[in-house]
Amino acid sequence: MRVEFDPMALRQAPQPQLMQPDRARRALASLLVSLAVAGLTACGGGGAGGSSSTGDTGATPNAGAPAPSPTPEPAPAKPSRDEARRFLLQASFGPTEASIQAVMDQGYAAWIDQQLALPASSHRANWEASDASLKAAKATASAGTGEVLDSFYKAAISGEDQLRQRMAYALSQIFVISLAHGTVDDQPRGAASYLDMLAAQGLGSYRNLLEQVARHPMMGLYLSHLKNQKEDPATGRVADENFAREVMQLFSIGLVALNPDGSAKLSAGVATPTYGPDDIAGMAKVFTGWSWDGPDTDNGRFFGWCPSFCSADRAIMPMQGYGQYHSLAEKRFLGQVLPAQTRADPNASLKLALDTLASHPNVGPFIGRQLIQRLVTSHPSPAYVARVSAAFGASGDMRAMLKAVLLDPEARNTPAADANSYGKLREPVLRLTQALRALGASSDSGAWLIRSTDDPGSQLGQSPLRSPSVFNFYRPGYVAAGSETGAAQLTMPELALVNETSVAGYSVYMRNGLGNGFGMSGADWKAARPDVQLNLSAEIALADKPAELVGAVVTKLLGARSNAALQAEIVAAVESVKLDALKADASNQKTVDEQRRNRARMAVYLSLMAPEYLVQK
Repeated sequence: MRVEFDPMALRQAPQPQLMQPDRARRALASLLVSLAVAGLTACGGGGAGGSSSTGDTGATPNAGAPAPSPTPEPAPAKPSRDEARRFLLQASFGPTEASIQAVMDQGYAAWIDQQLALPASSHRANWEASDASLKAAKATASAGTGEVLDSFYKAAISGEDQLRQRMAYALSQIFVISLAHGTVDDQPRGAASYLDMLAAQGLGSYRNLLEQVARHPMMGLYLSHLKNQKEDPATGRVADENFAREVMQLFSIGLVALNPDGSAKLSAGVATPTYGPDDIAGMAKVFTGWSWDGPDTDNGRFFGWCPSFCSADRAIMPMQGYGQYHSLAEKRFLGQVLPAQTRADPNASLKLALDTLASHPNVGPFIGRQLIQRLVTSHPSPAYVARVSAAFGASGDMRAMLKAVLLDPEARNTPAADANSYGKLREPVLRLTQALRALGASSDSGAWLIRSTDDPGSQLGQSPLRSPSVFNFYRPGYVAAGSETGAAQLTMPELALVNETSVAGYSVYMRNGLGNGFGMSGADWKAARPDVQLNLSAEIALADKPAELVGAVVTKLLGARSNAALQAEIVAAVESVKLDALKADASNQKTVDEQRRNRARMAVYLSLMAPEYLVQK
């Protein structure tokens, strides 16, 4: 039986606030408790708001930015339990008992090195295994984009290479492709390989990463430079400028010149643009003549005529150049001039363009600030950005940048996290993965059939690799109008996903998951229950000891973010859930067992709704 729940009851719930969790918690507490008592105890089963944004420039806003301060002392090499747990919120898809102990034993730097030495999970291999399994059952069946999402959750929740996959997920929100776009949705194997590419290249040279992004056929499909043809004065055709624009604006240098700390360079008080329309036009010519890989450069292969010119691996192999479609014209961009070619050479054009972008001084602060936002805090100080940019260096060392993001004193020192301007609203996908990892989730099928969670009214309002546009789910410079953070001019990207509908939807989705499980009921929808199940056995055993039950739950889900007032409110809610004494003949055993489960669910549910859980500090 499904849990009864009225999402409309949450319509007046305030947005989670970064700056005042205690006040927000008190405002939500009585509402959430009454909802949970009415819903979770009913039975045991069941399956962007108004804003302003400074993200168009890529610069660190000056307003609200903490003043640069002397670099504090580094955090201890061997962290405490709470310190290890906090680190893993930034460096993985959520802490587990085993990963917390590993960080405590090894220390931060050694744990990072050990993680990066692990073999990478393969989303393409997972997708291919699912595809083979489906075809074995029915020859005409095939895996689709759902299996790409399954693979993401399999790696995120049960994979060993947590840091690599968390980095790939962060990069997927910078170098965006989207399964919500029809041309990418039609190539799920290619989309899986794109995620693998980010995991492999995202820890090496930025220059190599940028080339693999530019030449990946999924990016070519998404931003339309696959099959992009040279200009033709006779017909008025010009080179497609879509990728040329976004590779500068979103993937490398941003809109304005930056200082190493991410602040905008000013001339007479005005930010200096990094590029203009002529640069876009010149760059667009570079990206003409690129299309599907194959053994030849026949016209048919360029246009993808199947079956004669469709190689089996064309969706996963880097695009190749086709001279006959590449512009011969002079190409001017970012102060560079590539003379007119007498013989088309798309590889030479590409090399100059990517070398120019990769060596631009904006790249370090532009990419570095976004990685800090994705992993640590939404409004990093200029000093933090500058240190991360310095680690990136002239060579564009992505591994060094990642280490700098995670090991910086502002990331590791607990006192820094106490500042009102510090922290981030945890995005819905990461709220889910943290809960599933902390609560020992398992997959009945082994495939983690969670699938899309796009619906903001009944799900998370977010799915991996399914952003609504190339600008991701939120802009890096998003400032939420009408919020405390907005009044302080703090960039809080994830707040773009928060509105009345999404607050209710998250509550519904997590509450139903606690009652029934998460995802599909088998790949054929014929299983007895949803595929992903939590292990609440330890919590259920404490159902007759509410204070101990709540203590155990908040230790797993909130760690040091918990407090006595919050725990007292959750204890009161748990105590309000009826728990009968077991009769001597055990005739009410089934009823008591369900009541015990409902008490455990109550404690978990309210912890997952608490601002102390929703906000990462």
